Amino acid sequence: MAEGSIWKNINIFLEETGTISRFTGRFFKEVWRPPYEFREFIRQCYQVGYESLILVGVTGFIMGVVLTLQTRPTMSDFGAEGMMPSMVGIAIIREIGPVITALICAGKIGSGIGAELGSMKVTEQIAAMEVSGTNPFKYLVVTRVMATTLMIPLLVIFADTVGLIGSYLVENAKGDVSFRLYFTKVFDFLQFGDVWPATIKTFFFGFAIGIIGCYKGYTSKKGTAGVGRAANSAVVITSMVLFVLDFIAVLIADIFYEL
Repeated sequence: MAEGSIWKNINIFLEETGTISRFTGRFFKEVWRPPYEFREFIRQCYQVGYESLILVGVTGFIMGVVLTLQTRPTMSDFGAEGMMPSMVGIAIIREIGPVITALICAGKIGSGIGAELGSMKVTEQIAAMEVSGTNPFKYLVVTRVMATTLMIPLLVIFADTVGLIGSYLVENAKGDVSFRLYFTKVFDFLQFGDVWPATIKTFFFGFAIGIIGCYKGYTSKKGTAGVGRAANSAVVITSMVLFVLDFIAVLIADIFYEL
């Protein structure tokens, strides 16, 4: 029984992987074909980017404050308080900022896309678009995936900036460090090799959030209960994929560092 269950789960995983791959392949075909839904793309950019600013900003600020408060006592024990700005800057920009922001966006944006498209699927709105001659895949999927791919990197940059400001406020309160001195130390230790891998991988994070959320919503079944499952599974699968992508990005960056 246990062995049969394992093989069943493996088959389900492989079928799901193949279906998502075909869905992704269709995206790359449709994205180049006219007509281009530019107005819908701008609207999605607004919803994905602007409407997530407060959540991302609060998360980034708390991230910077907590990281500094938790790390400062240990750095003080070694007499290395002067290294705090550079350490926090590298940690936030290289790893913590992109990953935490992407996970927050997976919960908010990915689940929202899955629920929205899932409700349209079960109420046959997508079928109605096909009957009316509109390409629902291009209108609903391509625009959302392009929006997440573009806006997630911008949200990460915003979260990193707010996180560094939060860290500065702690350093200013604890060690009387000026704004100019703090950010001078941050950028003195940052290198191009610290910034570009962290920036590039955020585009892949955004693409994963969009494509998985759209896939789960677009293929939703079993009525309104399927909408909830689509939103939930979109968050779970996206979170797993984000960690895998981050692991691959770190490996690739480490190889380049050694060359």
